[in-house]
Amino acid sequence: MALISNGSTIFDNGSMASGFGGSMVLIKKLTASSSGSLNFVHGTAGVDLTTYKEYMFTFNNLHASAAETWLQFQVSTNSGSNYNISCTSTQFLAHHNEGDGNTGINYYNGKDHANDTGYIYLAAWEQGNDNDQSSSGMLKLYNPSSTTFQKHWLSTISICHPGDFCTDGHASGYFNTTSAINAITFKFISGNIDSGDICLYGII
Repeated sequence: MALISNGSTIFDNGSMASGFGGSMVLIKKLTASSSGSLNFVHGTAGVDLTTYKEYMFTFNNLHASAAETWLQFQVSTNSGSNYNISCTSTQFLAHHNEGDGNTGINYYNGKDHANDTGYIYLAAWEQGNDNDQSSSGMLKLYNPSSTTFQKHWLSTISICHPGDFCTDGHASGYFNTTSAINAITFKFISGNIDSGDICLYGII
């Protein structure tokens, strides 16, 4: 069944019509249930990281078990045996609290990476775990199966901070490898992903 607006097809047969970057094809949806991590491994359970040159992961209401924690990710070139590929990245965020008394935009070099193999922060500020607090956003990964170039990525994410702040986090970087990336993992720096889902799309 298609979704049509003003004569234009938006969704049809599970795919999004042309828009930002082209058509979106849903590849895999993982739903958290007190999960230590959510992992997408090429060739496992329908995950495909070779067909497309651009992929997008969407985060939908990821709720954390820990009171103050950060959502992170890393990638693998050996099907998830190790998630430790060198990355260089940068990020900034804008913030505004519920009381309308604190706003700003900041660059946080403490959450950057300089060709190291640690897990990568998707937001500079931490996330709360109240019942009404979660995070939602997206991550784009470009041409992960290339064996010629480094692998670029960028993300934007909305976080509910423990102090009742809305934070709009933006990050980008590249993995310093010419090997094909064939797995990616997401987890909080502490605690579990209580609930929410992450969807993987291929961009045509």
